[in-house]
Amino acid sequence: MGVLSKLEPKEVFTYFEEISSIPRASYHEEKISNYCVDFAKKHHLECIQDELKNVIIIKEATPGYENEEPIIIQGHLDMVCEKKPDCSVDFDTDGIKLMVEGDDITADGTTLGGDDGIAIAYALAILASDTVEHPRLEVIFTVSEEVGMEGASGIDVSMLKGRRLLNLDSEEEGILLAGCAGGAGIKCRIPVHCVPVQGEVFEIKITGLNGGHSGVEINKGRANANILMGRLLTELAKNVTYHLVSFEGGSKDNAIPRESRVMLCLTEKETDKAKQTLEKIRKDLSHEYAVTDGNIRITMNRVEKSLPEQMLDESGTKKAVLFVNVMPNGIQTMSADVEGLVETSLNLGILKLDHKEMILSYAVRSSIGSAKEALLDKMTYITEVIGGSVEISGDYPAWEYKRDSAFRDKIAVVYEKMYKKAPVIEAIHAGLECGLLAGKLPGLDCISIGPDMSDVHTTEEKLSISSTKRVWEFILEVLKTK
Repeated sequence: MGVLSKLEPKEVFTYFEEISSIPRASYHEEKISNYCVDFAKKHHLECIQDELKNVIIIKEATPGYENEEPIIIQGHLDMVCEKKPDCSVDFDTDGIKLMVEGDDITADGTTLGGDDGIAIAYALAILASDTVEHPRLEVIFTVSEEVGMEGASGIDVSMLKGRRLLNLDSEEEGILLAGCAGGAGIKCRIPVHCVPVQGEVFEIKITGLNGGHSGVEINKGRANANILMGRLLTELAKNVTYHLVSFEGGSKDNAIPRESRVMLCLTEKETDKAKQTLEKIRKDLSHEYAVTDGNIRITMNRVEKSLPEQMLDESGTKKAVLFVNVMPNGIQTMSADVEGLVETSLNLGILKLDHKEMILSYAVRSSIGSAKEALLDKMTYITEVIGGSVEISGDYPAWEYKRDSAFRDKIAVVYEKMYKKAPVIEAIHAGLECGLLAGKLPGLDCISIGPDMSDVHTTEEKLSISSTKRVWEFILEVLKTK
């Protein structure tokens, strides 16, 4: 018996549990993609799977809805794979271990994958049903959304008839999303020069941060472990002489990193001074981030096994620390049109330094295309001045808010009828695939909804059970309303 077997709506949570058992990290969606294809064959539905492993499943209208406009339902197959340091899950081979805690579904030691597994579960439950009333349905499951929307960028949707799209990749019930930021990934590289290790080798770690989604939670003031480490190294250099050996933190450019670590060389006589400096920094950071990250920890331990052979020279160490500190990070501008909306931001999600080069990987977002390009240009200029190069990937357009939207108006009417109050209609700073798909289907009218989720892209990710049920009922009402 499954962990979710007693939850309602049963059909939705049955599929959610099934897909949670299938590994589906970005760039490794073949198993979940094939699962969807097998599902379509089992239910005798038209199905298209492309070379990227995107899947389109089509189900014709139920009786009485043949003359209604088709509806496209869309979500993505991949998930952000983060885990706690002591978690043994292998995301290449293992599924997610689900747990029920009160009204929430969460995972044991890993991200949950509710983003966007719940969209897959909703869509499959609708496609499998013999009782749900609906017009022609065209269901799109894309790949690699979490790493630059590459699936949506590469998919061919020319065969689709629908021009009304219901995206199920939102995380707050009662909010109809009608616009989102565009974005891109950028890797900034600088070469470094190394010399043989001299002195004692120590590992310094920053842990205990909350992290979060670099779009929807960038405005919460949460600390970025890589940025804090850059600051720590700057402060440390005021009091001791050290050489960097390595530097790494984060695993996804669109997740605010929770941990960061460096290895460096010190002389024995400066060890105590270094520890005193780190304790001062820890107190300062704990005070500054008391509200958002109340459990910041900084540790320093001597490395005695598998000692490295090389360290950065003095110039390379200074250049690497400078690079982290001079590059922009976090919120750059707020929207002048929508109160409280972040307009432009970036997140240093992955940092890697070895004996050859230092790589900073960012997720850049903006609701204004020219602002996004200006920020990418700025990062390119800084990197090139320091002697490096950049690589830009996964560039996707913003989904611009439409003042007139018949589909949005219809959904709002359904919501008000069901809940006796008007829904909130807004745009968000996170990226959704609606903009890319609208560019492929002229006249596409989009809206995005979803159940309550919290702390997505982190190991504390939660999906509300009661909200999942209410949104399911809402989706069914939208589909059957003529």
